[in-house]
Amino acid sequence: MPRGGNDSGGGQLGNALKCKGGGINDYLYVVVQEAIWPALANLVGGEKLAHDPRFAKIGDRRANQKAMWRILNEFASHHTKRELMAIFNEIDVPCGPVLGTEDLANDEHLRAREMYVEMDHKKRGKHFTVGMPIKLSASPAVITPAPLLGEHTDEVLKEVLGYTDEQIAAKRAAGAFGKV
Repeated sequence: MPRGGNDSGGGQLGNALKCKGGGINDYLYVVVQEAIWPALANLVGGEKLAHDPRFAKIGDRRANQKAMWRILNEFASHHTKRELMAIFNEIDVPCGPVLGTEDLANDEHLRAREMYVEMDHKKRGKHFTVGMPIKLSASPAVITPAPLLGEHTDEVLKEVLGYTDEQIAAKRAAGAFGKV
C-alpha cells in the first residue's frame, strides 16, 4: 500500500475528519465499514448520498474516496470532535477523537483509568505523563518519575557488578563517574 497520510486505504476505509474549531487536534478518526455506510450516508447526505452509485459498495467508495472524504469532512466541519463522536456513536460508526495534551489532561475517563498521571520529579517538579495503558490485575504497573543522571550508579555498581563502597569511592575520586 502506498503511504496515504491519515487515510488508511486498507480493508476498511478510515481517515481523520477535520472538525469544528479547526485546531491542530480538532479531528475525529472514523472507519467507514460496509455495515454502517447506509446509516452514515443517510445521516450526512440523506437519501441522495445513500443511493449515490459512486459509494454503493466498499470498492466504489475506495475508488471515489476523495469525494467521500470531502463530503464527510464538510459534515464534520459543523461539529466539534466530541459532538461528532456522539452523533456517530448513535449509528455505531467506529470513531475516536484525536487527543492533544490538553485533551488528555482534562479527560475524566483517562484520569480514572490512570492513563494520564501526575508525577513529582526531583528537579522538574509536578508534571503529567502517560500512565500504563495495559492493566494486569496480578502485576499492576507502578509509574515512577525518571531517575536523575547517575542516581542509581552506586546501586548498580554494588548489586550488579559487585563493587564495594571503597572501590566505588576510588573510581569516583579518579573521575570515572559523574557527580550525583
